[in-house]
Amino acid sequence: MPRSRGRSGAATARAPAPTKAAPVPPPAPVQGGLGSTIAEGMAFGGGSAIAHRAVDALVGPRVVKHENVTSPVPSAEPADACARQNNAFQDCLNQYGSDISNCQFYMDMLSECRRSSTSNGLIV
Repeated sequence: MPRSRGRSGAATARAPAPTKAAPVPPPAPVQGGLGSTIAEGMAFGGGSAIAHRAVDALVGPRVVKHENVTSPVPSAEPADACARQNNAFQDCLNQYGSDISNCQFYMDMLSECRRSSTSNGLIV
């Protein structure tokens, strides 16, 4: 009997050929600098604005009330050194009108104040 060239009863398994590992992609380039920072900030700001609008659509718009708080200004004395005497004299004139003799005391006080202010170097 002739010998046949075939497989023998035991199969000889060949080891599969080693496969090459997939090449690793290069790392993403680092985008540094001012331009990328500005672009990133604009993207963040745009996303934030869109999110605010979405929340406003669901909840309703935000209402901001501005209140101006004014503190009462204390009546500061005018720069005039004789302002009190002048005001007293004017009040007297307003009260007595044509009878100026009742206001002589206030007129004398105002005149004395003006004389002393002028002698002290203050101009009234």
